[in-house]
Amino acid sequence: MANMVVVLDFGAQYNQLIARRVREAEVFCEVLPGDTPAERIRAKEPRAIILSGGPSSVFAPDAPTMDPAIFELGIPVLGICYGMQLMARLLGGDVKPAEGREYGRTTMRKLGDSTLLGDVPEQSTVWMSHGDLVAKPPAGFAVLAQTDKTPIAAMGNAEKNLWAVQYHPEVNHTQEGFRVFTNFLYHIAGIEPDWRPDNFIQSAVAHVSEAVGDGRALIALSGGVDSAVAGAIAREAIGDRLTAVLIDHGLLREGEVEEVKEAFSDIDLRVVDARQEFFEALAGVTDPEQKRKIIGREFIRAFERAQSLIGEREVLIQGTVYPDVIESGGKNAHTIKSHHNVGGLPEDMAFRVVEPLRWLFKDEVRRVGHALGLPDTLVWRQPFPGPGLAVRIIGEVTEEKVQVLRHADAVVRQEIRQAGLERSIWQAFAVLLDIRSVGVMGDARTYGRPIVIRAVESQDGMTADWVHLPYELLDRMANRIVGEVDGVNRVVYDITSKPPGTIEWE
Repeated sequence: MANMVVVLDFGAQYNQLIARRVREAEVFCEVLPGDTPAERIRAKEPRAIILSGGPSSVFAPDAPTMDPAIFELGIPVLGICYGMQLMARLLGGDVKPAEGREYGRTTMRKLGDSTLLGDVPEQSTVWMSHGDLVAKPPAGFAVLAQTDKTPIAAMGNAEKNLWAVQYHPEVNHTQEGFRVFTNFLYHIAGIEPDWRPDNFIQSAVAHVSEAVGDGRALIALSGGVDSAVAGAIAREAIGDRLTAVLIDHGLLREGEVEEVKEAFSDIDLRVVDARQEFFEALAGVTDPEQKRKIIGREFIRAFERAQSLIGEREVLIQGTVYPDVIESGGKNAHTIKSHHNVGGLPEDMAFRVVEPLRWLFKDEVRRVGHALGLPDTLVWRQPFPGPGLAVRIIGEVTEEKVQVLRHADAVVRQEIRQAGLERSIWQAFAVLLDIRSVGVMGDARTYGRPIVIRAVESQDGMTADWVHLPYELLDRMANRIVGEVDGVNRVVYDITSKPPGTIEWE
């Protein structure tokens, strides 16, 4: 890709936001491990490199590091937080522990003019999060900005095109953060913005066509926007050599199988009933990671069994998106959760997996869906996890619990739709807790399960805020759930954002 950027990941909790900001600047980027060799990076021919932050101290014995030859590639580099400290340390600067950790909103003052901070006000608010700081820059670097506690908040070597900031320009709390990215990408690296998801279709179709060759392929459908868009791309690529399969694992939402059949009535769609196999495999399992890996394994096994219905297929096409890849972790990044389609796939599966949407964020997938002419009912369908309701049941997954949760979830979605909020809310759903709480119904003591209502707003699913639903709406949902769903006697509302929580509970 002509105008790509490499983001080297040193374990930052915000690394996905760096990728988002670069994409928002209409520049394609790829996140790679921080210790990726310089020659591998050179082979990708990036126009710029960004070093992410990270939770480590550069003084720690096992601190992540990078190939110093990267600084000699002649490619512009921007270091962020830990990335700045690592750059300074490897190039001969002085890094030391800060006397007081600086965390949160801070006023930054510019020291003169620079291309990196061009058009940034003389004073602006930035978001700091660090325990070490650069006390002396490497030779050839100028100090570009400072705060009361950080003598070098930004630095740069214009001759070698090496730049760095101690703060986090990727978070919304930094007022002029996006301008720093566009200054670096457009004015320092000289990149022309050309990454637009609808322009992605041609290359994605070509990728699928080349991967499948003259053979035939399966597409894993779930009714969600990701698999629908992946299916549309695959149909463009290989036409009637594509067979769609919906695995009914017993963990779908109310009426979902019927909705999928109707939405994909124009292609070869097979529904595989795998409910018994999934529930047997999940029996007694309570660990979230184990659940996801079991579901990933059973998905593949179900597809392999489907070959007896449709004949041999070498390729499995999945709607894996970039947040799935990022959240499933890397060498330095913590695994947030293994997505069943990334970290949960068995090594001995009989398919080659093709993922045409692997580099897209959710909002980009929707834009591709529009460009492909998919109906709004599919494009704007609320995200639903591949493991289904299993990751919304805390504890062991049983058919009885799924029935309870499915009914409660249907109430939540019905009320959200009737309130006209479906398009403005990223996701709204119910969670079942595997505990019991005391209640009273009809003058009698009850000992039922609680339901959690979760509603969040987001652009891409990587960060999210809880929605301030009207009290009247919450009241209607709670009354209906307690009154209509057997075994539930308490309803609570989750007001946790992401981070620190995730959107799903498991």
